Amino acid sequence: MTELYNTFLYEPIFNALIYLYHILPGSDMGIAIIVLTVFIKVLLFWPSLSSLKAQKNLQETQPKVEEIREKYKDDKEELGRQLMAFYKNNKVNPFASCLPLLIQLPILLALYRAFFQGLGVDPETHLLAADQIQHLYGYLANIYTTMPIDTQMFGFLDLSATHNIVLAVLAGIAAFIQGKTMQSKRTEVKSEGAKDENTAAAISKQMTYFLPIITIVFGYQFPAGVTLYWLVSTLFSLGQQLYFFRVKKDWNKDDAKDQPKAID
Repeated sequence: MTELYNTFLYEPIFNALIYLYHILPGSDMGIAIIVLTVFIKVLLFWPSLSSLKAQKNLQETQPKVEEIREKYKDDKEELGRQLMAFYKNNKVNPFASCLPLLIQLPILLALYRAFFQGLGVDPETHLLAADQIQHLYGYLANIYTTMPIDTQMFGFLDLSATHNIVLAVLAGIAAFIQGKTMQSKRTEVKSEGAKDENTAAAISKQMTYFLPIITIVFGYQFPAGVTLYWLVSTLFSLGQQLYFFRVKKDWNKDDAKDQPKAID
């Protein structure tokens, strides 16, 4: 599995990073990271769109789901049947938002690893480590066996260095704003049948504050190039969310022109 992962995911992404660094004017590793991050996010645009759409559909049907839970709170078996019928009738899959994320995860992990390893140069010679040279293709391997890599961005920001508090805080702020845009605006329901939904909403709210803190802590500890990747990726996702949730409010009208339909 490791060999397949390296061959089909890690090596193509790692080579794309070094190739961009090689051909871009100025050979700026920071620009290479930004370009590759945006390129991968564009490739994953439609899976991400599908996940956003599923999450929005779940948010829109949640009030009706809570009504059903309240109505059948004393009959768990009937509650299950009613919920399944409701989801089917409204063409909503509660797990649909997770599937696109699972598809993207191996690619994003390979992208993260490529940035981490691509910045792992010898501090004295600035040459790539031998175990990374072997992952390069053809002429790139021949060139960067002896050619050093400049890990500076714009000539002053060392992307291989850790403890960059500015990038870490910016990444944390971006993560916080992204989390806030994903929160569903819903009132807390006091019925026992909606207890699970209210608990999930509370956890989601807590994660909105917890994840940015984690981002800052790890972003400060990791090489600045990895934190730059987090920042660019989060900003791209934030822009995607703002566009589809606020600017294009009718983007799913073709799928559901009416309000969610309850089951009689």
